[in-house]
Amino acid sequence: MLSESLAATENYVSDSSWYALYTRHQHEKMVDQILTNKGFNTFLPLYATTHNWKDRSKSLTLPLFPCYVFLKGGIERRLQILTTPGIYGLVSSAGQPAAIPEIEIEGIRRVVESGARVEAHPYLKCGNWVRVKNGPLTGIEGILVRKKNISRLVLSVEILGTAAAIEVAAFQVEAVNGPRLRDCSNGTQARSRYTRDQATALP
Repeated sequence: MLSESLAATENYVSDSSWYALYTRHQHEKMVDQILTNKGFNTFLPLYATTHNWKDRSKSLTLPLFPCYVFLKGGIERRLQILTTPGIYGLVSSAGQPAAIPEIEIEGIRRVVESGARVEAHPYLKCGNWVRVKNGPLTGIEGILVRKKNISRLVLSVEILGTAAAIEVAAFQVEAVNGPRLRDCSNGTQARSRYTRDQATALP
């Protein structure tokens, strides 16, 4: 039993996978700052938007994935993570922190850093898989959707059951054989099959 525990700890120490932290509403920026100050490698994708009221308008930067902050490695310091104010827990599968594919994080990062307009989008489980073939986002893959003659590339984070979209021109993308997408008979949106590891459930 002890040897298994030590082996698990060693795996976490050398782990460089990405994970998702589930946070309180509107606490994402605070959590990101606190964890960064603690020495953790975090990623909080933001997007710019404008809220309009009757008498004024205000430009805001909001989390692209509300209530989530991404964390690279550092799971061996789980106690320090879960006791951080504003964090509810780690997104988990079968009782273990669920790793997010690097390609999903890098796709989101490149889109955010490109300066292009990006926004939250419902998670899709079916559609036409394409790859951007030119421009600053060359190589990024996602699902192409069209609405009112506007094409959008939808980038999904499967573990969270959430997605983000960016406008693209049809000539910028090409069809590719993407990952096997789940059956679409029940609609175009899917629920995440993962759970949130509550802070009270410490090992």
